[in-house]
Amino acid sequence: MQNSISKYFNWSKAVFAALILTSSGIQFVSAQTLTETKAAVGATTTWGKVDGVSVVGLVQGPSAAVADLQIACVFEYTEGDIFNPPALPAELNGMVHLDEALKGIITEVRKKGQFKGYALETLLITPPKGSLASKKLLLIGLGDRNSFDAGLMKKVGSVAMREALRLNVKTVSFASDIKDAGIDSPTALVAGNVVLGAFDAYRTQSYLNTQHLSEKLELQKLILLAGPSFFNVAGEGIKEAVSKLNAQ
Repeated sequence: MQNSISKYFNWSKAVFAALILTSSGIQFVSAQTLTETKAAVGATTTWGKVDGVSVVGLVQGPSAAVADLQIACVFEYTEGDIFNPPALPAELNGMVHLDEALKGIITEVRKKGQFKGYALETLLITPPKGSLASKKLLLIGLGDRNSFDAGLMKKVGSVAMREALRLNVKTVSFASDIKDAGIDSPTALVAGNVVLGAFDAYRTQSYLNTQHLSEKLELQKLILLAGPSFFNVAGEGIKEAVSKLNAQ
């Protein structure tokens, strides 16, 4: 009798497990895939090329990414906004790393109102040698965090590209820092919009060059930074944007 009960119990568990896997297979696979595709720090992928410019993904923080120009985005200032929840913890927060590398100057100019972070406002910083991996740092404002919309990132991408071309750089690295700020944003859409906006500006400047109204464009690489958990999701949005641009 005991053996019969034991066999029945084991059979029931097996059936129950099978039913769970069958009925929730999609969720199970998704969770598993998410875990398996989490990218390592330093991982890099070329998502494609647009007009000869490589569009590259990199798992890295903005303070450590090597580029002629690093771009990072910030919202309008509120007290302690990059250090306190809902912002990401300091060890995962790229904006905190930038601020610390520059000895708090980003927080200082924001707190004093010298850089307010209004939408599309810019501030160019030349970092002390050895403080950042990039030669220049450009901050771009995202405005009020409570009214953020992913559509803004097309304009941000355009501003970023125009500044990069004005500075005549060969490599530009872009970090939206929206996740760092604790804003729940659509990762793929944000990344794709940055690329669309950036190359809209690039093509305008390229056209001016054909009319002898602009210097030769030197840009070779646009790097888009993402955290390990968001790298592959961002990549999907970037690839879609690249395909759309190349079809135009």
